Amino acid sequence: MLSVLVGKAVRAASRLRGGGSALPGLVVERIDPGFMGRALTGLQHGVVVVSGTNGKTTTTKMVVELLQGQGLTVFTNRTGSNFTRGVAAALLGDVDWRGRLKADIAVLELDEAHAVHFVQLVPPTHCLLLNVLRDQLDRFGEIDKTTRLLAQIAAKTTGTVVLNREDPRVASIASTVTDAAVTYFGLDESLRSTFPSDDDLRGSASVAPPSSLPADVVLESVDGNSASFLIDGTASRVELRLRGVYNIFNAAAALTMARTVLGVDARPAALLESLAAVEPAFGRGESLVVDGNPLELVLVKNPSGFRLGLKSFDPEGCATMIAINDNYADGRDMSWLWDVDFDSLAAAGVDMVSGVRAYDMALRLKYEDVRTAAVNTDTTAALASFIRAAQGRPKRIFCTYTAMLGIRRDLSRITDVKVVS
Repeated sequence: MLSVLVGKAVRAASRLRGGGSALPGLVVERIDPGFMGRALTGLQHGVVVVSGTNGKTTTTKMVVELLQGQGLTVFTNRTGSNFTRGVAAALLGDVDWRGRLKADIAVLELDEAHAVHFVQLVPPTHCLLLNVLRDQLDRFGEIDKTTRLLAQIAAKTTGTVVLNREDPRVASIASTVTDAAVTYFGLDESLRSTFPSDDDLRGSASVAPPSSLPADVVLESVDGNSASFLIDGTASRVELRLRGVYNIFNAAAALTMARTVLGVDARPAALLESLAAVEPAFGRGESLVVDGNPLELVLVKNPSGFRLGLKSFDPEGCATMIAINDNYADGRDMSWLWDVDFDSLAAAGVDMVSGVRAYDMALRLKYEDVRTAAVNTDTTAALASFIRAAQGRPKRIFCTYTAMLGIRRDLSRITDVKVVS
């Protein structure tokens, strides 16, 4: 097929020149809008779409590895490019020259707005909708619009819609679903205060609190990297390689989706064994080694995510850097920094603040009485200075998406880092 050959040629040329991973997808979308539909139609277990404000990349990775652990061949957009052109580009790497994909199922991470476009082209058999939080308000306007986008994904789903019982906006989508089954993942009541919804954070009473709807998988307790999940009435504890309480809650989402796809073939013990082996996705609590000491990268992009990131990682004895950009992929509106509580950093302070909006971040810390040792908007220079000054100490960097990509590229010159272009 001509469009596939052209797309593969662009992909090869782009890789030789070190270009972006989504460019070939953009080309094939323009010349052959039906490419994705043809490639993804007819997979034995269908197409799963994962969307929501927070946690898409790590949750998608978990679903993929859980299904692979059960013997399925899974196609996914593993580079983390979650626009439709990213999916098309990933497909070009996996299809043969006729556009045929050898896979049992596709599990795709999609940006909320781009998912709406995707499901018009490829109605998913399953969707997993994680949460609705204030994120990139310059793009979406307000969170009710994000809810409507997710509802459109659910409306196009032909099999099962999996919803977060604890997010009232996401749970409300169930009432709009007419042609698919609905199931939930959730939290034990004792953990609900740890994972506030957007309305909880803002003290709003406009949305009803979480319901008592039955959930397929419930996260019962968390102790460090150890978690207990309630499945089919039985509580099972598992030691995870994932870092961060937010990732552990999303593990309940991934387990629910895997069980939904597998049906009667789902074996809880085998799924939990696969879950225990999942490594963090790049930049999502990922731990590298620099000068013989650990360096952790923690992605932050909205108040809830930053809050849970700070809660998940103890700053004591650790050098801390914060890098904040406001590029398109980060969201232009940085006012959300003022809704994050930075008290936990007050005792040790912050060793370096960097990124395009470094001075906005430094000002926010000043108002919280958090000492800032240095500010440098040049992230490359700031990273080098941070590493020198913190020799012999564990290090942690909280960073927005594009800052994370730049930092990982810089780190790849001095340690073992897989660079995603």
